[in-house]
Amino acid sequence: MDKSEFESRRQKLMDIMGKGSMAILPAAPSLIRNRDVYYPYRQDSNFYYLTGFPEPEALAIIIPQREQGQYILFCREKNHDQETWHGNRAGLEGACEIHGADDAFPITDIDDIVPSLMESCRRLYYPMGYYQAFDNQIMGWMNQLRYRVRAGVVAPSEMVALDQVLHEMRLYKTEAEIQAIRAVVDVTIRAHKRAMQFCRPGLYEYEIEAEIIHEFLQSGCRSPAFPPIVASGKNAGILHYTDNNAILNDGDLLLIDAGAELDYYASDITRTFPVNGHFTKPQTTIYELVLKAQRAALSKIYPGNQWNEPYQAAIEVVTKGFIELGLLVGKFNALIEEEAYKRFYMLRIGHWLGMDVHDPGDYKVDELWRELEPGMVMTVEPGIYIPAQEDIPDEWWNICVRIEDDVLITENGHEVLTADLPKTVAEIEALMTGEAHFTGSTTSFRKNGKWLNVFSKAY
Repeated sequence: MDKSEFESRRQKLMDIMGKGSMAILPAAPSLIRNRDVYYPYRQDSNFYYLTGFPEPEALAIIIPQREQGQYILFCREKNHDQETWHGNRAGLEGACEIHGADDAFPITDIDDIVPSLMESCRRLYYPMGYYQAFDNQIMGWMNQLRYRVRAGVVAPSEMVALDQVLHEMRLYKTEAEIQAIRAVVDVTIRAHKRAMQFCRPGLYEYEIEAEIIHEFLQSGCRSPAFPPIVASGKNAGILHYTDNNAILNDGDLLLIDAGAELDYYASDITRTFPVNGHFTKPQTTIYELVLKAQRAALSKIYPGNQWNEPYQAAIEVVTKGFIELGLLVGKFNALIEEEAYKRFYMLRIGHWLGMDVHDPGDYKVDELWRELEPGMVMTVEPGIYIPAQEDIPDEWWNICVRIEDDVLITENGHEVLTADLPKTVAEIEALMTGEAHFTGSTTSFRKNGKWLNVFSKAY
């Protein structure tokens, strides 16, 4: 992301804050995995959104119309010994030259400098409740200023939730952000195609997951946006299943919900397909009902429509389908009113997408569903999950289908960013049952209903 993108975001925030205010935003802390081993570091999304600074132990201060510099960054200093062990640091010079800070100070100096900066502001913007240790530090600085009231020092009289302001800003993607999402979507599409082509009975779910992660890493994505869901058969009825350790059985469906993260932007795609490459008739019936529901939802996605309208369109389609299949009994309107569809359709239609896979942003404004606007990015993911229960005909047992696409709201309607990934029954079967396909390390051939793997060099 170009440095000017972050400058533009900070300027927009300062325009909202106004003179006499100050924003304090801490970086995400490093987290211990076990003993002296840390989890791979990932910067706080809000912090990165404003700064583009990827290191821990940092603090951003923004003060509109401050003559000595409106953006101050506290960070670690250069240290040869530490950098030998743990990698390069931007240091104070890099904070200014590379990351656009007007001024930079050592992170160890925050207790000496930040309280004096707070004296000049009436309104403090801060994301309370995210990092308890730093919350305590903020309160300590506030009390320090209050104790000096007789010396004419005035503590900030108002505290505003900075995260709410930033979340509203993040809801509307710039062109640079849209291009970043397109890039990570392309990687995720390749990973899902790879998984479909590699899939066959007898493998384990984690072997499919390995193919997905391989494609992510090969494309420069060091991490998925969330733990991949690779759920076969009845496991797909566990909505956030991540064990990914069951064997793939011939005749089952496989549901994959996976997305890469690239340059701090996420993708999120779900496809459901047959382990053996061929949908059964009952599987086809349910799959096409989910696809019909998704198309109905997509038809309601355009500027001016409310967030809830795509969901309403989807539940009407699935409820009619459940009645026709005998899965629900009763009158359509009554079943909708009773939310009877929730037995098999538990989730809503989707969520915002951006730097976080479940990107922030309110879904209601003043108790009304938010209107969709250009620049918003969302997922559309209807799903039907049928358990194996005595009152359900066994032909439907453990048929669980979710179809999820990433969608950009445009001036004239919407764009399905994930449209290049096969989605219809015919498209999926054609991709999976081709005469030969490349998997990266092996070429798999289907012959007389059996899979043969032949080692081949990757070109």
